[in-house]
Amino acid sequence: MALPGARARGWAAAARAAQRRRRVENAGGSPSPEPAGRRAALYVHWPYCEKRCSYCNFNKYIPRRLEEAAMQKCLVTEAQTLLRLSGVQRVESVFFGGGTPSLASPHTVAAVLEAVAQAAHLPADLEVTLEANPTSAPGSRLAEFGAAGVNRLSIGLQSLDDTELRLLGRTHSACDALRTLAEARRLFPGRVSVDLMLGLPAQQVGPWLGQLQELLHHCDDHLSLYQLSLERGTALFAQVQRGALPAPDPELAAEMYQRGRAVLREAGFHQYEVSNFARNGALSTHNWTYWQCGQYLGVGPGAHGRFMPQGAGGHTREARIQTLEPDNWMKEVMLFGHGTRKRVPLGRLELLEEVLALGLRTDVGITHQFEPQLTLWDVFGANKEVQELLERGLLQLDHRGLRCSWEGLAVLDSLLLTLLPQLQEAWQQRTPSPVPGG
Repeated sequence: MALPGARARGWAAAARAAQRRRRVENAGGSPSPEPAGRRAALYVHWPYCEKRCSYCNFNKYIPRRLEEAAMQKCLVTEAQTLLRLSGVQRVESVFFGGGTPSLASPHTVAAVLEAVAQAAHLPADLEVTLEANPTSAPGSRLAEFGAAGVNRLSIGLQSLDDTELRLLGRTHSACDALRTLAEARRLFPGRVSVDLMLGLPAQQVGPWLGQLQELLHHCDDHLSLYQLSLERGTALFAQVQRGALPAPDPELAAEMYQRGRAVLREAGFHQYEVSNFARNGALSTHNWTYWQCGQYLGVGPGAHGRFMPQGAGGHTREARIQTLEPDNWMKEVMLFGHGTRKRVPLGRLELLEEVLALGLRTDVGITHQFEPQLTLWDVFGANKEVQELLERGLLQLDHRGLRCSWEGLAVLDSLLLTLLPQLQEAWQQRTPSPVPGG
């Protein structure tokens, strides 16, 4: 078997060869940038974990016996198939998520990247992110992932309190987390993100802020703050339901979030999305595609995607979900080339709702290139409830577009309760296009 470094050189060589072919094809004329319908991010789902965390309801499995060679082959096949079905010619970023993708072999990561490089253009500055848990990612293994083509890490640190980590069912300690973080920063300087959770049962503001301050002594240039969501079917949900643990206090969680944002701003971090903070321009290119409603292909069991399949005329974007259970997914990939279980064509209003809800998660918001038949002024300019939000300083509507203020980002969910119904009403009242299907 080839070493991961050799495989990474293989996908880099494949990318260069594909670029040379395109230069020959474009000889005699200046190549134009790929249109939006031919660009996409790529998400690859590794469904396996060592154990299920107490709060997690993601699509993940604890394997009794794992045939990684078969999984690798199916991930490669499905990536190739979806690239062909979508007509995507440029992959803007690749994200290996899960599950725990740092449990996968670096050879699997390299094989997927090599297949993608052979089928599509990969920019020289392609962001390739791998989610990693501290106990499954010692320094030597992180180096192998780097040799396989990974250039950015997202570390599921979650807490620097060992009692909280046990409550969450994590397999690492705070010392493990900081050791892995230090090694990750050495190998991927400026390209390491960490997650910190807030709003846990019995968690208090002061100690949590202490964790955040401690983390600032060790972290890199990207940090995500996530509030715990109690999901039905998880062990933590059951403990709270039967009274073994107190329910998280939403007011305390809101205070943690507000004070945490202020601490990060003071430390030079810019909040570019509701839960994400970066300094030195280290934002997540891959996640930015989601928030800007760009196309993305979802590869692997239970992965989600949004793209326009070329075989259907290329005019309607679809929401796609791959088969959840890994063994069934692999059978479908071997039979059909992909394991797509559900395809939902998205109507124009549904797309606009996504643009509004996702775009307002960012500090940029949404621009006036919103909808040819409806400007942002048409939708929101005369509405009294929206005017009140503007006057309170929670929203801004001007020549740049519509966006949340710093204060508004913290209460986006409540703002959408006003904005989404207003969009739906304006859509119903718009002047229909004279062109059939327009």
